[in-house]
Amino acid sequence: MKILSPADKKKNTICNLILFAALVAVLIYIDATSLSVDMIVKVLQKGCVYAIVAVSMNLLNGFTGLFSLGQAGFMLIGAYMYSVFSVDNASREMVYSFSGKPIINFQLPIIVAIILAGLAAALFSFLIGLPVLKLKSDYLAIATLGFAEILRTIIQWDKFGRVTNGSFPISQLNTFKARLADTVFAKMSFVIPFFIVAVICIGIIALLIHSTYGRAFKAIRDDEVAAEAMGINLAKHKMISFVISSFFAGIGGAMYAVFVGSTNAAPFTSALTYEILLIVVIGGIGSITGSILASFLYIASQE
Repeated sequence: MKILSPADKKKNTICNLILFAALVAVLIYIDATSLSVDMIVKVLQKGCVYAIVAVSMNLLNGFTGLFSLGQAGFMLIGAYMYSVFSVDNASREMVYSFSGKPIINFQLPIIVAIILAGLAAALFSFLIGLPVLKLKSDYLAIATLGFAEILRTIIQWDKFGRVTNGSFPISQLNTFKARLADTVFAKMSFVIPFFIVAVICIGIIALLIHSTYGRAFKAIRDDEVAAEAMGINLAKHKMISFVISSFFAGIGGAMYAVFVGSTNAAPFTSALTYEILLIVVIGGIGSITGSILASFLYIASQE
């Protein structure tokens, strides 16, 4: 990928303004058509989830120049690991058990479960990153997409039903809704936790991009040969970018499980990865603000 010239940066700014104007227009339309508060809350919650995943994908594709299509797979890992640690104790005998005994007999707080979900996705990405990051361009995209599809197929395999619940959803999860159900302005307050998690995740990614590691990522994106000549360890920095991107994709998957209230492997298909990729392209490759605006615009238009 080429270095962004002042003209390209100006184009990105104009695109961001257009996206913002389009988002405002959609929100005005929603208000004018008197859509329910539930619909608005749904758009804002899902928009936060997609924004996290889109920015994480932009870190990899836009700022490091690695064309990966495995985001849905890492979201799936995050969603299922969140379910492992947050499913209601009364429901544990139905899933995650061998010989009628639950594998895990405790329920973790939401935030702890979300962080562990991200760490699980990061660990998985490290393991598959060892072989696949030696590939480049379309080959890397095909390899990561293949891993994501294989993972989804395995989790949906009914022979693993007692462990993953097979093709059936896992419900009775610990969600923010349960914690905020009795508060004043309850419906709109459902958005606050999603917003906070999104701000923290995107803020960390933004800080990373503007750090020395971020500059190394951009150098690799612009010219790998020149970056290596400057002393940048290509394998190390590619792995760091891949693992961090997957960590936040796992966080996004966990938040998706919180949003839906259950976990099922069916939604985490390659189509979901393409949706995230479309959001990144619409918002502008290498633009965090664009990815955020495009996420909310895409979800609002979709709903």
